[in-house]
Amino acid sequence: MKIAAISDIHGNLLALDAVLADIRLRAVDVVVNLGDILSGALQPLETADRLIPLQLPTIRGNHERQVLAGDPARMGLSDLRAFSSLRADQMAWIDSLPATLRLNDDVLLVHGTPDSDLTYFLDVVSEQGARAATQVEAARSLGDTTASLILCGHTHVPRVMPLDDGRVIVNPGSVGLQAYKDDRPFPHRMETGSPHARYATATLGADGWEVELHAVAYDWNAAAAMAVQNGRPDWVAPLLTGYVESPPGA
Repeated sequence: MKIAAISDIHGNLLALDAVLADIRLRAVDVVVNLGDILSGALQPLETADRLIPLQLPTIRGNHERQVLAGDPARMGLSDLRAFSSLRADQMAWIDSLPATLRLNDDVLLVHGTPDSDLTYFLDVVSEQGARAATQVEAARSLGDTTASLILCGHTHVPRVMPLDDGRVIVNPGSVGLQAYKDDRPFPHRMETGSPHARYATATLGADGWEVELHAVAYDWNAAAAMAVQNGRPDWVAPLLTGYVESPPGA
C-alpha cells in the first residue's frame, strides 16, 4: 500500500495543482487530505471546487472548525475570506468532514493530535519558541492509538518520527503556506525555509512504513502577487521564502 498525504493547502490552488501532478507520477493507491484546506489569502472557492470531485479521504482542521462556527466577528482574515467566499454546497462539504479518520486498521488521520486540532504533535512550543518534539513527547500525545502509521498536519513543518514500538508519525508539511507565526501558547514561528509545496508518501513494506518527504516547485511568484492583490502582503515572504519575514539577502 502506498499513500500520499497532503495537508494545510490553505486555498493555494497553484501549489495544490503542482502537488497533485507530482503525486500522479508516483503510482500511489490513495491520497489523503489532513485539513486546513481553504482558509487563506488566495483561492478558497476554487480550491474547494478542485477537491470535492476527487472524493479524497479528508478530515477537517482547526480552520474548517473555525469557519463552520459562523461568527465573522471572531474570525481572522484567512477564515473570514473562506467564510465570505464559499458557496452553501462547499460549506456543506467541509461540515461533512470528520475531525479524525481511520483509513484502515493501520492508518489514522489527524490534524493536530488524536485529541486536539490545535495541539502540535511533532513540535513543542515554549517561551523559547518552537522545537522538534522528542520521541517521548510525541508518544505521549499519541496515547494508546494502535495504528502503525499516524498522519498529522497543522504545523506546516515536514517531520517523520519513528517510535521504538514500530509506529510512525508523519507530518507531510504544508502544500500551500511555508511559514507562519502564532502567539499560542507562546509567541513562535513555524518556518520551512523554502517556498516549495510539501507532501509525503508512505509505503508499507516488509519492514514497516517507508516514508518520503517531497518538495515541489510551483509558481509561487504568481501566488504572492495574488496575495498582494487580495490585501494580504503578510503572505508574500512566507510564499516566496518559507520564512515569516524575508531573510537577509533574499
